[in-house]
Amino acid sequence: MRLMKQQLPPISQTEQDALDSGNVWWDSELFSGKPDWCRLHDLSISKLSVEEQAFLDGPVEVLCQRLDDWQITHELYDLPPDIWAFLKQNRFFGMIIPKEYGGLGFSALAHSQVVMKVSSRSATAAVTVMVPNSLGPGELLMKYGTQAQKDYYLPRLADGRDIPCFGLTGPEAGSDASSIPDSGVVCRQDFNGEKAVLGMRLNWEKRYITLGPVATVLGLAFQLYDPDHLLGDKEELGISVALIPTNHPGVEIGTRHFALDIPFQNGPNYGHDVFIPMDWLIGGQAQAGKGWRMLVECLGEGRGISLPALSTGAAKVASRYTGAYARVRQQFGMPIGYFEGVEEPLARILGNTYLMDAGRILTATAIDQGQRPAVITALLKYQLTERMRRLVNDAMDISGGAGICMGPSNYLARAYQSIPIGITVEGANILTRSLIVFGQGAMRCHPWLLKEIKAVQADDVEAFDTAFMGHVKHIFSNLGRSVWYGLSNAKLVAHGSPMTREYYRHLSRLSSQFALLADYAALSLGGTLKRRERLSGRMADILANLYLCSAVLKHFEEQGEPEADVPLMAYACKLTIHRAQQAMLAAFHNLPHPWLAKILRAVMFPYGKPFSPPNDQLIHQVARLALEPSATRDRLTDGIYITNDPADRMGRIEDALHKTLASAEVEKQLRKLMKTGKLEAHTTDAAIVEAKDKGLLDKFSVERLLAARKAVANAIRVDDFPAEYFRKGEAKKPLPNPPLIRGGSQEREMG
Repeated sequence: MRLMKQQLPPISQTEQDALDSGNVWWDSELFSGKPDWCRLHDLSISKLSVEEQAFLDGPVEVLCQRLDDWQITHELYDLPPDIWAFLKQNRFFGMIIPKEYGGLGFSALAHSQVVMKVSSRSATAAVTVMVPNSLGPGELLMKYGTQAQKDYYLPRLADGRDIPCFGLTGPEAGSDASSIPDSGVVCRQDFNGEKAVLGMRLNWEKRYITLGPVATVLGLAFQLYDPDHLLGDKEELGISVALIPTNHPGVEIGTRHFALDIPFQNGPNYGHDVFIPMDWLIGGQAQAGKGWRMLVECLGEGRGISLPALSTGAAKVASRYTGAYARVRQQFGMPIGYFEGVEEPLARILGNTYLMDAGRILTATAIDQGQRPAVITALLKYQLTERMRRLVNDAMDISGGAGICMGPSNYLARAYQSIPIGITVEGANILTRSLIVFGQGAMRCHPWLLKEIKAVQADDVEAFDTAFMGHVKHIFSNLGRSVWYGLSNAKLVAHGSPMTREYYRHLSRLSSQFALLADYAALSLGGTLKRRERLSGRMADILANLYLCSAVLKHFEEQGEPEADVPLMAYACKLTIHRAQQAMLAAFHNLPHPWLAKILRAVMFPYGKPFSPPNDQLIHQVARLALEPSATRDRLTDGIYITNDPADRMGRIEDALHKTLASAEVEKQLRKLMKTGKLEAHTTDAAIVEAKDKGLLDKFSVERLLAARKAVANAIRVDDFPAEYFRKGEAKKPLPNPPLIRGGSQEREMG
């Protein structure tokens, strides 16, 4: 125990609060080395209530119909006033607030579904909706507020009379939020006609505060000091959280940041010698100095709902509409989606969308069932936003010029611009991956390590003996399993159906190896593991991919194991299992005692690298799912706004897909006539006219061909603007809706 005490790094109070907040869930099973698959199988996945589904089919659908993203992002740089009114009227800002306070009282899954659907139309609108329900003061009030605070603020937040923002980040406290320099000093001062009111004098500077420019109430985190000991013996009380009306004297707020042309309301705020009474602390005087614990407990849950939902919405849009575009856009006489070079990114889009949706739903279910899985919500946010980054880039590559040319018709460019925003906010991904996921996960989820640490801290030899011996048994158990699974490839693991059993075996094997590797890293590095961020990041990648693969298997089973979805499930499982393996192998190369690490690697992987990424045949199968309407395509993209309105920026592509497929046989017939010389025309448009004149195609076939050609021309159209539109200093006026087909021989020949 003395030896371990020497090796342990010091644990600060803020780190201890982070460790004590939340709980462990399926992540602890993966850390155990022997996951209980029955626990995952028996889990009842959250379902939307009738009321929640009606909200999605009603107000959310109407909102999506009314959102004009070009107007929002290029002309107004804000949501239109009628949209703000609609959001307030329909209580979009009160989704998590209980019904008794006038909110909607929605589940985590419903919250996620709303954000995902809105994000499929406008990132600005989605951020505006999600922040009051995840980063706003609402949840802090519900859990820690006094009854008077709840009675006053929650109804006002629910119906939009108050717009909240939360001031945590500042110039000197971004990722290191626990080192907030903003301060409050306990004092007495006359206030609102009362003499010597007990309160705090605040000084702060915050930035990057979403909804700040339009907020009416500011949640503020600051360090609280009590030099005159008005509250007790302690002088430094710690981080505290107050709720301040933004019209309070001394509050400076209203200016805006401009985040990558995505004009959600975001800006700084300041205060100099601002006095507030003590009862403006959330929870009142009793919660003075307890703000950090409050923050890590409440904001972690929102992190696992809001940004994963926004990322999945972008992924589903890319899957549905980029796939349709790849089918209707032709080069070299064939749809671009048929080219193997395009199939590869197309399969990545669909496969990652499938696993992102699976992870989103499983995590929302955990939160709905009362879990607070801090490690899982952190890894889900960083994994899904990073996968969105790659996925939207793939969609841009496939779309080419249609993706990069901005305008009212472009459905993809704003999602591309918004990628760094999702990656940066609610915990930057670099920090989350390299410090939080494995750093906290190893402590929280390991069955014995935290018990050993607590025993050491308490100098409890008896408790340490129990934990230490349990740890030794744990190591040898995982070593034995790793040897056996390495030799047998876990052939005796019998969980799952014939379609999924192979992947359960792989996950069981990797889980035991991960647990053994985590113990090796902890024992060989001791306290220095905390500073080995690259190694910690690789371990985080292993855990994240094991979790996402588990979610994929659960998702596939919950949907009834449809045979048509097997390629998607297999692609997602192979992708995550291979990435977990590669991260594990990279960790081996950077562990201390290389000779011992090589022996351990030989034990775990006696036949070399057992897991390969998706092969070309599977890539082909998955990519083809994007190119035609099907039940699989509908399941994959369920939950976003879907339209086939030819005047809509996304609906025009869906419309073209259906009309192209409806005329596919007639088009083959036309090409055959051209190839055999029965038609003399050199262009498709002229050949249609000639075939009609010669009676080689009937009127109905010609109409279908013409409708498809017109729809495709509309789908691949890009916006252009008059030259004066770009002159410096000229106001950007709204453009009229562009015609479906502009100029050229098509318009003349097709009438």
